[in-house]
Amino acid sequence: MKAPTRPVRARAALAGALLLPALSFSTAAPVAGAPAAPAPDAFSRDFLPRTMRINLFHTGGKGVEILAVEGIRDDGPWAGSRTQLVDELGLGAYLVEVLDPPTQRLLYSRGYSSLFGEWETTAEAKSVHRTLRESVRFPWPRRPVQVVVKRRDKQNLFHELFTQLVDPSAREVNLASPPQQGSVWTVFENGPTETKVDLLVLGDGYSSKDLPKFHDDVKRLVGVLFTYEPFKSRQADFNVRALDVPSPQSGVLRPQSGVYLRTPLSVQYDVFGSERYVLTYDDQALREAAAQAPYDAIAILVNDSVYGGGGIYNDQATCAAGTGFADYVFVHEFGHAFAGLGDEYYTSDVAYETGRGDFPEPWEPNVTALKDPDALKWRDLVAAGTPLPTPWSKEAFEKQSLAYQARRKKLLAGGAAPSEVDALFREQREAEKRFFSAEKYLGKVGAFEGASYEAHGLYRPSVDCIMFTRTTGGFCPVCRRAIERVIDTQTR
Repeated sequence: MKAPTRPVRARAALAGALLLPALSFSTAAPVAGAPAAPAPDAFSRDFLPRTMRINLFHTGGKGVEILAVEGIRDDGPWAGSRTQLVDELGLGAYLVEVLDPPTQRLLYSRGYSSLFGEWETTAEAKSVHRTLRESVRFPWPRRPVQVVVKRRDKQNLFHELFTQLVDPSAREVNLASPPQQGSVWTVFENGPTETKVDLLVLGDGYSSKDLPKFHDDVKRLVGVLFTYEPFKSRQADFNVRALDVPSPQSGVLRPQSGVYLRTPLSVQYDVFGSERYVLTYDDQALREAAAQAPYDAIAILVNDSVYGGGGIYNDQATCAAGTGFADYVFVHEFGHAFAGLGDEYYTSDVAYETGRGDFPEPWEPNVTALKDPDALKWRDLVAAGTPLPTPWSKEAFEKQSLAYQARRKKLLAGGAAPSEVDALFREQREAEKRFFSAEKYLGKVGAFEGASYEAHGLYRPSVDCIMFTRTTGGFCPVCRRAIERVIDTQTR
């Protein structure tokens, strides 16, 4: 039985909203003396300047992992590079690939990480099943494409998890433009979206009367980000926009504190049972709102004074804008979400299971298992004479850090005000500044044991970095280079 034809009206809507002039190719010999016709660029040959978003249900637990399509939508103009279509960074726990089915030619790829991938490392994933939302985004294909999602195994090698043929003219593809939400405003703009990194800052928990505060928070924290290298030197490579999405009332969900609210983006504290971990589980709400503006990266400011934030590579970064350490949290979490940087701290409580012991080489650019010091991935940044692994006062630091952790737990258990926790963090910051000032290899690149929540077996590049402590020393040379590489891929 012949498949029914898609309504002409829908096809016409696609043509009006999405199509560029059709490409044509001829095998006839060129006329003598006539100028050669320019070859179509790879982007225009394969894609339209719109964004396709595939909403996914990511289900699993107890050793099972399944991806299923919930829907396919138009996600607004394509903001990404039109020349750097294939990802060569090697970052992320997952990888989405878009292929031409007849030839298996790779048209587009991007690494990313996800909430499900993080949840899988918690103890809960061993005993229950859970479904979480996520999405993959890529330029709108001119023809049917094969979409493949790969994930890393325990040795960090990619294996195919999901594959599906996607026909952009299929009736299941929703061609409607994203619904209007909120109001977009420009923080600063330096050029066309395809040659700049487009950062979109959203707010959650800001009521209508709080929007002036949101504007101030955006300007303040974006301003802080661009005081840190390499963002400071590369500011001209960025556009920054913000989106006003008023919440019914001030604040966001904090279950462990007994604060129950519903907000447009559903951002909340206590993700995976960690009181300071702040993210949204509702990817669709986030993407529908973010589709109001072109973006390569998303940051969400939370209207709350309780310390917290979160960051997932190529997904989301969050920051509680009212905490006394919002400057640090915003920059640190953006390092995760934008450049795939790993956490370098290891003495704080986390939601993930630790202590595995036999580590493959991490994909994060700033963490290593140091299997072969001569092959260290940042070996070129290590000065001659710096030993690998690099000695530091590890036991003394752990003793001091754990003492502060115990004091913080006591404050939280007693219902201390956020200002009391901030005061403890300030005391700890000054103590750590004094501690590191006496370190022999301060400011040097090496391999310092203790990183990515593990006291043993994983190493960080510098004795201190904004991915390790709150001492505001900035990004180490390895982290700075990793950030620059991401900027480069999005601005060519």
